[in-house]
Amino acid sequence: MSQPHIAIIDWTTSPQGDPDSTIEREIIGSAARISRTLCETDADLTDEVCEANAIIIWHNMPLTAKGIARLKNCRAIIRNGVGFDSVDVNAARERGIAVCNVPDYGTEEVADHAIALAMALCRQILPLDAEAKQLGWNIRVTPKLRRLSALTFGIVGLGRIGTATALRAKALGFRVVFHDPYLPNGADKAVGITRCRSLDELLAQADVLSLHCPLNEETRYLISERELALLKPTSFVVNTARGAIIKKTAILAALYDGRLAGAGLDVIEDEPLRSEEEAAAPNLIATCHAAFCSVESKIEMRSTSARIALAAVRNEPLENIVNGVRS
Repeated sequence: MSQPHIAIIDWTTSPQGDPDSTIEREIIGSAARISRTLCETDADLTDEVCEANAIIIWHNMPLTAKGIARLKNCRAIIRNGVGFDSVDVNAARERGIAVCNVPDYGTEEVADHAIALAMALCRQILPLDAEAKQLGWNIRVTPKLRRLSALTFGIVGLGRIGTATALRAKALGFRVVFHDPYLPNGADKAVGITRCRSLDELLAQADVLSLHCPLNEETRYLISERELALLKPTSFVVNTARGAIIKKTAILAALYDGRLAGAGLDVIEDEPLRSEEEAAAPNLIATCHAAFCSVESKIEMRSTSARIALAAVRNEPLENIVNGVRS
């Protein structure tokens, strides 16, 4: 019997792994042959990749129904990260291929990043830095400088990362509220924060809105023109989840029109920013879809993905299946 094959698919535009797949090889050892292929889209999948028994795929490399249809021997597709919206999970389920993710890596990093963006906005760190470097100052942003203990921090989605963010915000003195229609009663009591029964109720209160929900058909454009209009014009919006949860044209227009005090976006619809006009939106802090990133988190993520791929080629039970395939 030929040796099993695990294919790692990285994104040509911005590769995240290393050419030798060092971490994965340490976990998988001689149990399977490992290949690494750079692709822009799944149209670039090679015949070798399509013959693999398991696939590890990095974020931003889409795997559509058309690409999945070409997979001949694949038992599992492992998304290197929390989100799995880049993989057509329904098409994989129809083919009997399990789709798995890594939901528990980078929790600390994303929560820290959300809080860092919120703090930078509430304390106007970047405008103050720019003004100080002009070798003199008038503190022009004084009207936007806020006392944290006077503010309400609103969280959408109280999963692992949302909970970690809530605890950090609470420790800093914010009043913390959340909305998550899928949590049972009592989640608010366990964390010691206040539950809002509707998104509109949360938006009316939030001085900082921080998003921590997955991207799916229910949450795409969850925050659009109507929702932004429910926020106070002094509010800040933070997104470290998925870009298309917020309608890009709506939030940029709100910033340009002064209907929003600022936004901290680690992710943005159709990322990266596409024009100088988008990048010049007033009071926008943009980071590079990097909230998850640290030396430690990437080791944790890649180790978990490799462990799941190893289980797949050994026909062992799989962790973190997101599309209901239990083969």
